[in-house]
Amino acid sequence: MGESSSGGVWRRAGFAGAAIGVLAAGAAAGVAVERLTVGRSVRQKARLALDATGPYGGLRGTPGRALADDGTVLRYEVDEVDGADPDASDVRLRRLFGHRRPAPVTVVFSHGYCLNQDSWHFQRAALRGLVRTVHWDQRSHGRSGRGVSQAGPDAVPVSIEQLGRDLRAVVDVAAPEGPLVLVGHSMGGMTVMAFAEQYPELMRDRVVGVAFVGTSAGKLNEVTYGLPVMGVNAVRRVLPGVLRALGAQTELVERGRRATADLFAGLVKKYSFASKDVDPAVARFAERMIESTPIDVVAAFYPAFAEHDKSASLPALRDLPVLALAGDHDLITPSSHTEAIAALLPGAELVIVPDGGHLVMLEHPEAVTDRLADLLVRAGAVPEPTAAGTDPGKS
Repeated sequence: MGESSSGGVWRRAGFAGAAIGVLAAGAAAGVAVERLTVGRSVRQKARLALDATGPYGGLRGTPGRALADDGTVLRYEVDEVDGADPDASDVRLRRLFGHRRPAPVTVVFSHGYCLNQDSWHFQRAALRGLVRTVHWDQRSHGRSGRGVSQAGPDAVPVSIEQLGRDLRAVVDVAAPEGPLVLVGHSMGGMTVMAFAEQYPELMRDRVVGVAFVGTSAGKLNEVTYGLPVMGVNAVRRVLPGVLRALGAQTELVERGRRATADLFAGLVKKYSFASKDVDPAVARFAERMIESTPIDVVAAFYPAFAEHDKSASLPALRDLPVLALAGDHDLITPSSHTEAIAALLPGAELVIVPDGGHLVMLEHPEAVTDRLADLLVRAGAVPEPTAAGTDPGKS
C-alpha cells in the first residue's frame, strides 16, 4: 500500500510539473503533446550537450544594483558605447544604421514573465558597443533578489504597478540622465505601461521612444492559449488556489517538473515559438530560462495579469515614436492585443511577424532588431541622412 501511495504522490507531482510548465510558458493547462519517438536517455544527453555548448545568454555587461521601494535588490547590467568612435566599416553598424552613428541615448530592456535579461540576447549582441543599453532582471527573476513584499507572513502578490516602480528605480541608478528608449516584452511591456502611467513627467522630459513586443494592455482573461474556451474558463476558476497550494510545496513541484522534463520541453516550445525549424539551442535556451523560475514566484506573479489594464493610459504616449510588434501565432499575448495597442496609438508602427510565437525576439531576432533600429532612427537617437548623405530622396 505504501508503494502505491508513493506512486500516486509522484504521479501528482508529475502532473503538477506539467501544469507549471504550461504556466511558466505563459499558458494555462491541458495541452496534448505528441508522443516522442527518440529515447529518453538520448534526449537527456542532448539537453546536457546543449546546456554545455549553447552560445546564448552569455553576454555580460557592467553590473549594478538598484533598490526597489520595498527594499528588493534589482540587478542590472550596462553595455556602454565603445570608447572610440565606431568604425564606419563595422558590419553591425552598417547593417543597422548605414554609416550613421547613434547619438547618446540609453535603451532600457525589460523582460517577460519567467524569463530574465538574457531573453534579449540577439538584440543585445546587435547593439553592443553601438548604443548604450541597460538590461535588468525583474524582481524574483534572474539575478535580482526575491521580492521583499512577496515574503513573510504579510506577503502580497506582485502588481504591475510595483514593476513600474521597479523600472523607475533601475532608471534612476543606471540611466539617471539623457534620453531614454524603453523596450518591453510581454510582462516587460506591461512594466513600461505602468512606468508611463506613474511617471508622466519623466516620460515627457526624457523618454524619446517606446517598443512593445508581444505584450498586452489588458483583457488577458479573454486569452484562450489555443485551448477550448470552456476548459480554459474552468482552469481559470481553480488556478489561483492551485498555484497557492503548489507554491507551498516548492520542493515537491520542482522534483515533479524535473521528472516531466520531456513534456515540459514540448510545452515550452509550443507556447514560445511558432516556427517548426527553431534552432534546438535556442529552444533549450528558452527552456532553461523558464524552468529556472521557482513555482512560488510563478504563483506570486500570476494574479497580476488578470488585473492588468493600462489601455486608458496608453494615449499619453501618442506623441512618442512607438513600435508595437508581435508574432502572428503568439498564443500567450495574441497579436490582436498588439493591434489593440496600435489602435490607441495611431502613430505607432505596427509589425506582425509571420510565423512568430511569443518569444519572437529569439525566434526571429533580425526582424525584431531591425525594427528596433528603425525606432531609434525615428526617435532621433540615430540622425536621419541629410540631402548630401545616403538617401537622396530626403531634402
